Amino acid sequence: MRLPSVILVAYLLSNMTLLDAQPYNAAKERRRRILILSALVAVIIIAGLGWFYRNWPEEQVVDKFFTAIQNKDFESAYGIYFHDPAWREHQKKYAQYTYADFYRDWGPGGEWGLVKSHRILGTANTRGFGRGGVVVEVIVNDRAEHARMFVQKSDKTITVYPY
Repeated sequence: MRLPSVILVAYLLSNMTLLDAQPYNAAKERRRRILILSALVAVIIIAGLGWFYRNWPEEQVVDKFFTAIQNKDFESAYGIYFHDPAWREHQKKYAQYTYADFYRDWGPGGEWGLVKSHRILGTANTRGFGRGGVVVEVIVNDRAEHARMFVQKSDKTITVYPY
């Protein structure tokens, strides 16, 4: 009975990892910590940029819209409004809000008058107004009252935010 236990102890002693442990390498550990910290900082920065620019596509749609109006290119602005550059080919599709109505609302005689300048102030996500979308607040002609445009996230169509 004694012999097998001696063989077992000898076997365990020969395969112990503590006796074969590598010496501590401070430089390797420092590089590892720097790599982990750098990866964590990169993830935080990317997440922050993603959050900051989450509504960038909708801001660009509204900026293009107001730039077209500012350049008095109302036909292009109407196409941007409905996200349909070929709107002239199927005008019956937009019978509820015709180009004449659009020109009356957004042309020189409209609520905002002749648009000479515009600047995007900010955005806010919504969920209640139809499907999910973004409200883009725009300063037009440096007026105290701001234009609030609603952009559908799904199809990038624009409407005036009713609230």
